[in-house]
Amino acid sequence: MAAPAGLSAIGTDQFLQLLVAQLQNQDPLSPLDNNQLLSQLATLNTVSGIQQLNANFSEMLRLTQLTQGADLIGKTIRYTPAGGGDPVAGTVNSVQVQNGAFVLQVGDASVGLSQVVSVV
Repeated sequence: MAAPAGLSAIGTDQFLQLLVAQLQNQDPLSPLDNNQLLSQLATLNTVSGIQQLNANFSEMLRLTQLTQGADLIGKTIRYTPAGGGDPVAGTVNSVQVQNGAFVLQVGDASVGLSQVVSVV
């Protein structure tokens, strides 16, 4: 079930506050339909589930990148320098996190995983 446009921009607490306000201020002669209420709750659960899934995928990606970087320690790689140009070879000394991204330390150079062309 797709979330209505803009719903993902509000938090769970805000959504629940809106739902409670809607229930408190509904017309007693025309109460909220049970199907509408269930639909809104299902949408809330869907959005919450998607947010949790995204968080899990982000953590999994982080761990994968760390593992890939750690596997390269002590190995010689060829990488494209940050400014461009021909690939350069060097031995990976360590893996670090810089600005939230994993980078390989090759001598004095910080090399992003995406810059690696080959492992020699």
